[in-house]
Amino acid sequence: MSNQNEPFYLRYYSGHSGRFGHEFLEFDFRSVPDGSSAAVRYANNSNYRNDSLIRKEMSVSAMMIQEVKRIIKESEIIKEDDSKWPQKNKDGRQELEIRIGNEHISFEDSGGSQTAKIGSLVDVTESADPEGLRVFYYLVQDLKALIFSLISLHFKIKPI
Repeated sequence: MSNQNEPFYLRYYSGHSGRFGHEFLEFDFRSVPDGSSAAVRYANNSNYRNDSLIRKEMSVSAMMIQEVKRIIKESEIIKEDDSKWPQKNKDGRQELEIRIGNEHISFEDSGGSQTAKIGSLVDVTESADPEGLRVFYYLVQDLKALIFSLISLHFKIKPI
């Protein structure tokens, strides 16, 4: 899972359609063919208080991608099965897709279902597969923290 030149792709989406329209958070990492770097894309659409779509794109080094792969490997998400996870609902859905070399896992369309948005750890512990969903929940939290750190390092975003 650590070959630098192997193809790597990670995509995360969380969103819902509600009172303010389609609101979502999405990001992806996509390695370049030679493995020397990766493109990172981020989008956040919140129509609350007339906010607009935020899009950011950046390049990161191969070392950063190795760290993302390490986080994924240590989480052991590749071993999980989402068949008992909550289905998408009125609160929205989450999707996570990871491709590392020949390994591929997708928590988005297993049997036509998508994972419901997780509001808190209570949702995790009350699910039919609390251990597997906990792995997913903590991995997503780690990836979100990483992407927000990368954005703040690459772009000076000052609150108004």
